[in-house]
Amino acid sequence: MTVVRLSNGDLFLHSPIKFDQRLANELQAQGRPVTTCRQPISLRSYRRVGEGLSRRITWASPRVRQRARARRTAIEFARDLGPTPPEEWGEIDQTFFPGGYFKEYIFFHRGSKALIITDTIINLELDKIAEPWRTATKLTGMYHPHGQIFFGMRLPLLLQRRKAKAALRKIHSWQPDRILLSHGRCFDTRADEVIRRIFWRAP
Repeated sequence: MTVVRLSNGDLFLHSPIKFDQRLANELQAQGRPVTTCRQPISLRSYRRVGEGLSRRITWASPRVRQRARARRTAIEFARDLGPTPPEEWGEIDQTFFPGGYFKEYIFFHRGSKALIITDTIINLELDKIAEPWRTATKLTGMYHPHGQIFFGMRLPLLLQRRKAKAALRKIHSWQPDRILLSHGRCFDTRADEVIRRIFWRAP
């Protein structure tokens, strides 16, 4: 989970994990209750988020409502993400990245110059993965320090090159310093080099 404290004191939660009391207390200590939550496209993350935190709003990405219903997951979404970020998020921008069934929104926090990604880039640490998943991760190239586009998005990108290039142009215009990931180790420096290596050499 990535937590962003907005300039107005609200908290933006990306790819939220299951809450326990300790985590809830730590978030409350940040000064303001959570007001904005976004449920990611990752199937593993369908859980109730922010129980006990007042004024929370859960946002749904494309297809998330359908996938939650298909898995009979009890989660309530207050709003759906649109082509532009909600005004109340202020300093968070977004762009839609295509990828067939696995499409998602990529976010950018201007204050920290951080790119926030759910499933598009995977950068798993091999020593933290058991077999047979370690071998599978090696074969797909989605491991630290290299990292790659999620293999399930690679073929659809061949058919959506124009949309992908438009999203990449916007990402480049942000000039991020680092990349925060939901799956694997983050890239804390040289984000521009990582973006060129992973995206511009993709199929």
